[in-house]
Amino acid sequence: MSDIRKRTGKNGTTYQVRYPTTKTKSGYAYATFGTRKEALEFRESGSAKRAAKSTSSDIQTVEQGLEKWLDVCEKEGRNGRDPITKDTLANYKWRRDCILKYGWTKGLHELTAPDIVEFRSWLLRNYSHELAQCFLLSFHSMVLELLSRGVLTYDFVAGVSVQSRSRYDEPVIIPSEREVHQILAAADRLANSKNKQISDSWERYRPMLYMAADTGMRPQEYIVVPERNIHDNGVLVDQALESGDRKITVTKTRAGRRFIDLSLDTVDMVRHYSQNHGVSELKNTDELVFPTSSGRWQSPDNWRKRGFAAACEEAGLGEEIKTGRETVFKPRYTPYSLRHFYASMLIDQRVNLKRIQKLMGHEKIETTLNVYGHLIERKEAESEVRLGMLDSMRGMACGKPVAR
Repeated sequence: MSDIRKRTGKNGTTYQVRYPTTKTKSGYAYATFGTRKEALEFRESGSAKRAAKSTSSDIQTVEQGLEKWLDVCEKEGRNGRDPITKDTLANYKWRRDCILKYGWTKGLHELTAPDIVEFRSWLLRNYSHELAQCFLLSFHSMVLELLSRGVLTYDFVAGVSVQSRSRYDEPVIIPSEREVHQILAAADRLANSKNKQISDSWERYRPMLYMAADTGMRPQEYIVVPERNIHDNGVLVDQALESGDRKITVTKTRAGRRFIDLSLDTVDMVRHYSQNHGVSELKNTDELVFPTSSGRWQSPDNWRKRGFAAACEEAGLGEEIKTGRETVFKPRYTPYSLRHFYASMLIDQRVNLKRIQKLMGHEKIETTLNVYGHLIERKEAESEVRLGMLDSMRGMACGKPVAR
């Protein structure tokens, strides 16, 4: 990476730009300027990068850089991480194709920060705010990968970003404790229905619902939880259903692997179902707790419509809406709402923020704060003793009040 050094000598003050090169034994070359402004222009204009030349002559264009980045993500994993899944790779390839639609007129080694600002403007004009953010993040990830391998010598994307809009988004809608009790009670009634078809379905749906509320697991995690991961005091989360429902894979990030405490009643309910109503081992090759009759995992869409929505309807948590000539029930919540409920209970119990991040399986604490920060702030405000600033400065010597 290039840097600027101030030098003072017989001829006064000068500014020296040091930049990497393959032409010298030291690996660096120098350019001297009379003012700092000239030195900055040399570094920012790309002159230093062109002078340095690439240590990898086969990567000269943005397309070649993106191909290298994809290859690393697929076969090695960036920065020592696990290689990405097939679905994530497909998504990254789609991002690559969208990035290349920009029509890059400069080589990869000629790009500067102003070029990336123009690219960002193009993204915001042609894509949603969220997609523009994703594309720029992927582009920056590519640059950082090439920088670490010595292909690039300067991070020209640094400081250029699409800011998250999360603080302007409406906060997530979370069911109250009373409403969750209503949903669970509805599951109890459905599991004991006189209609055998309904009761048979809810023999499986009921323990799933209890586990979801008790652990805050993602639907794609508890749908494929294996029997071996159910312990006397909790559940180990180490796998998930890949996007597209095609196969079981590891959790999306390492942070997703975690152990969550379970209530004793939930453990008993889950184990009772698994031991008395599960399918044969010949069919259930993945050793799932909640398999279908064929031994496969359930479709998250079927679970949402036939399981969770039915419990909400039984509990009266939703509304009837007309779609054309038909009237359908629209539930107030989704299966993911139970995950938000679990997080809200942790906050209500004043669990440490890092512990909440761990239990939710968030890779970054920023995610926890972005989604649940308003709940944390509200909880803190409830117990806050409101004082004037001077009142809070105990022991401060103040004059006697003059008002009577």
